[in-house]
Amino acid sequence: MTDVVRLGVVGAGSISVRGILPHLSQPDVQDRVLLQAVCDPAPGRAEAAAERFGIPQAFEDYEALLTAGDVDAVTIASPIGLHYRQGRQALDAGKHVHFNKTMTTTVDEATDLIETARGKGLKLVASPGEMLRPHNRRIKELLQEGGLGTLAWAACGAAFGTYHEQETVRQGQDPLSNIDPSWYYRKPGGGPLYDMTVYALHGLTGILGPARRVTAMSGVRIKEREFRGQMVPCDADDNTLMVLDFGNALFAFVYGAAAGRVTEGFMPSFFGTRGQIVGLTLNGEPFDYPGRELAEQGGRSGRQWLLPHVVGPHREIGEQHVFEDIMQLVDWVRDGTPTIVTAEHARHVIDVIESAYRAAETGETQTLRTTF
Repeated sequence: MTDVVRLGVVGAGSISVRGILPHLSQPDVQDRVLLQAVCDPAPGRAEAAAERFGIPQAFEDYEALLTAGDVDAVTIASPIGLHYRQGRQALDAGKHVHFNKTMTTTVDEATDLIETARGKGLKLVASPGEMLRPHNRRIKELLQEGGLGTLAWAACGAAFGTYHEQETVRQGQDPLSNIDPSWYYRKPGGGPLYDMTVYALHGLTGILGPARRVTAMSGVRIKEREFRGQMVPCDADDNTLMVLDFGNALFAFVYGAAAGRVTEGFMPSFFGTRGQIVGLTLNGEPFDYPGRELAEQGGRSGRQWLLPHVVGPHREIGEQHVFEDIMQLVDWVRDGTPTIVTAEHARHVIDVIESAYRAAETGETQTLRTTF
């Protein structure tokens, strides 16, 4: 058993400043995980993060973190298009890896990481761990128990809106508050599917199991976005509608849109011959699930309180789900107990997204290559 996992944080952008670094600098986790190093290529950002959160080492260069950072593991919180290369570099350097969503942008990249980690005896955890949530596990049970009769179809998705442009960490002048969101709108790795719909897809496939086929239409609806008076060109698809085939005529409608939504948050909706589950309601009435009373006490963020490691001060810090997934890796490294937040599940969701783009481009339904 490893006593304390020394962690390097790759990227000191929005998710790190708002979530990862505040959580992992709390005294209650120091017996299990130690913030050892942070890196970011933006001048002064890593140093500012290290000073604010008490991190011993700061680097602009990622390779320097891997060689001189004295870390056992890294959490990769850089733009999604960089995840594969940085993840492979970490594995080659003998480090365990947590990936913030999405692990990679292609199935082949994800498979290479999984096989490399297995060959080296290293551990991978890939966010988001949606099946850690008690309400998702209860929905799966309700469907298996026949609570909706014969399930006919499902729906899930998310929309970009202007969320990223409006984040508080992007409105200031110093390195930790002037973080540019432009990468979200550009290839590779940009767009709402990789950034937001990924949550809904992890929940949907975690509940229903792997999908078999996908067809889709997709394109760029918003050609430019404004950020702090500058126009940002957008080339990543921001408006994708797809249909997933789970076999035996069970289908799901999935969207990653420029605006609007037809489901509640990132939660899938399910429709059967005896009713429907929408959000946290069964046929219009709230259904029970473990921890429901505590979740309701927490208001908007209450469901985050039910994640295993979200206790004490962590209930008041944002991005609790990211902290939880990192702690899944920490526990796995420390005591050898595997997590349900697997890279294989993440690869299947990547397969859905990559295949949806291919279906839209070719006009042909795509058969998925992976399972989990």
